[in-house]
Amino acid sequence: MNRRLIPNAAVALVAIEHVYILILEMFFWNKPLGMKTFNLTQEFADASQALAANQGLYNGFLAAGLFFGLFTGNRTFKLFFLACVIVAGIFGAATAAPKIFFTQALPAIIALVLVLLMDKPAARS
Repeated sequence: MNRRLIPNAAVALVAIEHVYILILEMFFWNKPLGMKTFNLTQEFADASQALAANQGLYNGFLAAGLFFGLFTGNRTFKLFFLACVIVAGIFGAATAAPKIFFTQALPAIIALVLVLLMDKPAARS
C-alpha cells in the first residue's frame, strides 16, 4: 500500500470540507440550509450575506492550496495549508463558536500529524 494514501485521504477530506463550507457561505448563507447550519435568523443572514461570501471565498483558497499540495505531491503545501486551517479553526472556535475547533481545526490537526508521520520525502541515494 502506498505510504501516502492515508495522509492524502485525510488532506483530501479537509479540502472537501472547505469546498462544502465555501458553498454554504457563498451560495446558501441566507437560505434554509445555511441558516440551519450556522444557526442564523433570516434578518442576520440577509444583512451579513456579503461578509459570508467573503469568508466562503477564503475557505475556497484553503481548499485550493490543499488540492494543489495533493495534485503536485508537495508536502510543504499540504503542511502550510493544513496549518492555515488549524489557525483559522482555533480562531473561529475562540471568536465565533467552540464547535469550530472540532469541525475544522481537529480534522486538520489529524491530517497534519498523518502527513508529518507518513508522508515523508523519499530518501535520496
